[in-house]
Amino acid sequence: MTNPSSSHHENRGSTPGWILLGNGWVSITLKVHPRASRNEIGPVEAGMVKVRVTAPPVDSEANEAVLRLLAEALDCSRSSLDLLRGHTSRIKVVRITGLSPEEVAGRLRL
Repeated sequence: MTNPSSSHHENRGSTPGWILLGNGWVSITLKVHPRASRNEIGPVEAGMVKVRVTAPPVDSEANEAVLRLLAEALDCSRSSLDLLRGHTSRIKVVRITGLSPEEVAGRLRL
């Protein structure tokens, strides 16, 4: 029996492979490119959403820029997003609460 508070992920049915289902939330894996020429999301490569941000990877500036960009693209509040893993890595996992996997996929249009 699994603990509902664990960080276990699963992928079900027609949900895209880059969206993982949690207990009342979804998460996506990102490959972040800081110091890009512009902020943009996509495409999906190797099961990760490519995200480019102009912010440098200093003092969490790139992390915050990623979360702000995602919040804008998903049309949700910044507080609905949490950086679960990858605070100092280019590979990051972001938890999204309040949106279904279908809403996330549709709003990101990937």
